[in-house]
Amino acid sequence: MDYLFRRLPQHIGIIPDGNRRWAEQHALSKEEGYAYGIQPGLDLFKLCLQLGIKELTYYGFTHDNTKRPARQKKAFTAACIQAVKLISQYDASLLVVGNHTSPSFPRELLPYTTRRTFGKGTIKLNFLVNYDWQWDLYQACTRERAEAVGNSRQFPAAIGSADVSRIDLIVRWGGRRRLSGLLPVQTIYSDMYVLDTCWPDYQPEQFIAALRWYEEQDVTLGG
Repeated sequence: MDYLFRRLPQHIGIIPDGNRRWAEQHALSKEEGYAYGIQPGLDLFKLCLQLGIKELTYYGFTHDNTKRPARQKKAFTAACIQAVKLISQYDASLLVVGNHTSPSFPRELLPYTTRRTFGKGTIKLNFLVNYDWQWDLYQACTRERAEAVGNSRQFPAAIGSADVSRIDLIVRWGGRRRLSGLLPVQTIYSDMYVLDTCWPDYQPEQFIAALRWYEEQDVTLGG
């Protein structure tokens, strides 16, 4: 299906929440819900390719998420590994961002902590894994990076997620009205669209509705 828009966001952030609640609603254990979020992520990615979205960021899991029970941690880590490997089969410039020196960071994703181009690299794709906003900002305070920051305007170039651009639109599934620590520098002027539907029940019409809503927003960036 072809979609026509007057204006599209250049960069979209996706918070795929509600996997555990969805699992419980379907008489499954909480950890089983994460596997059902993989295909929706791939479907949304393909739709963004079709629409010509320039950059897309998925919120995989945070460092705080690793405090959950071991079975859940194992399940959402496995889901993130599978999602990244699936998307690497398509035209994407792929980067995994997160504290990769932590034991909670999956070793399988270490090769992706430097941006890699697959196929034509049509879309810039960021995947947050073991992400911690405090870790992100602290990178600009380390000696090597701090010396590279001449003034406050250059600060974003020294953070851990420096290769991720400003996010225009955040779409969150699962009904929660919060950022949950998502990229504090890049989301400073983001518009946010929240769906009460849990992520495994993703449908393309939901995402299209978010884009239609964004068309009507007055984007001033503080001006």
